[in-house]
Amino acid sequence: MLSPAAYHDDQDYISPFTIYNPNVIPDDPSFSDLVRQTEIAIDCGILPERIYQGSSGSYFVKSSVNKTIAVFKPKDEEPYGRLNPKWTKWLHKLCCPCCFGRSCLVPNQGYLSEAGASLVDTKLELNIVPKTKVVRLVSETFNYVRLDREKARAKRAVIERFPSLGRRFNRIGLPPKTGSFQLFVEGYKDADYWIRRFESEPLADSIQKQFQFEFERLVVLDYIIRNTDRGNDNWLIRYDKPEVSKDTPEEEWAFVKPPAIRVAAIDNGLAFPFKHPDSWRAYPYHWAWLSFAKVPFSEDIKNLVLPKTSDMNFVQDLCDDMYLLFKQDKGFDKNVFEKQMGVLRGQILNLNQALKDGRSPVQLVQMPSVIIERSTDQSNGSLRSVIKQRFQQESPIFSWC
Repeated sequence: MLSPAAYHDDQDYISPFTIYNPNVIPDDPSFSDLVRQTEIAIDCGILPERIYQGSSGSYFVKSSVNKTIAVFKPKDEEPYGRLNPKWTKWLHKLCCPCCFGRSCLVPNQGYLSEAGASLVDTKLELNIVPKTKVVRLVSETFNYVRLDREKARAKRAVIERFPSLGRRFNRIGLPPKTGSFQLFVEGYKDADYWIRRFESEPLADSIQKQFQFEFERLVVLDYIIRNTDRGNDNWLIRYDKPEVSKDTPEEEWAFVKPPAIRVAAIDNGLAFPFKHPDSWRAYPYHWAWLSFAKVPFSEDIKNLVLPKTSDMNFVQDLCDDMYLLFKQDKGFDKNVFEKQMGVLRGQILNLNQALKDGRSPVQLVQMPSVIIERSTDQSNGSLRSVIKQRFQQESPIFSWC
């Protein structure tokens, strides 16, 4: 299969990495290398495999040794994207638009939301979102319209018969797709699985404290990005519990690893709304109904988060980084983006207050919805930034879904 590439005058194939490559990320060479491994694997015939769960077109991508290394979600195959291979979402939108879709979100920006969640995670040092960035990939297994496939087939036929014409084509093969590329995590299971286990097999106090801290990281992330799609099936838990038999010699106990527990926040594509939900559904955080959410925030999470989120320069830097990420979308609207950041700033304000007051996650989500708007005002011949705080009064009809 031919991937996007160029040809010399002698028609020899040139790797995309010898010319400009949008997948090369200068400040993260290890991530760039993983993307390159994926492209090499695709060129060798190890193609991405569609994930049949979920409501969008998403794919496991692999390395040249056939190992899954990431999940790729193309922009045009999102739930309401024009090439979503799962027709049920199209039917939902066509037949009952008021009950499906999220009116508080910018349509078809899920790939940016995935990368944005990773950015927030990195800035706050939460370390629960698998690293995610925006890349461009092409594969026969992606969903393309018939015309694109016919064009690619025709170009290949022309080049095979008349090699000298190859340089006349701007692109050989199928068009690349822009989407989110999230590193694959191993050894994790759905949170729902472990939560049920913990009910019958309670954790030891030391592990419970460790898990509570991990859970609080998830709460902080979801609240700041105002995740509208967090159920117990789209965050993961890895619990490494050493298997020790009664016959284990005493001298071997020193080599037994202590139990460890980690949380991974995946499926972050339905976040960063430009307003709080105020129509049909509330899109609650389902973790708020867990017993862990009734425990007041720990000193550990306060020490990790408060020094950063209480610093207005840090918050502005975060918004600036989000701007650089979001503006690469062709449908970017600066006014809408400012509204998204208004929600984000309001969430940070509430979070800071909850942490300082010693509240719990469930008390945090019960706080009034705040929006912090930033605008410019010209007075006395000079421009100055104006910050305004307001509460969103409108509430959705159904608060439990």
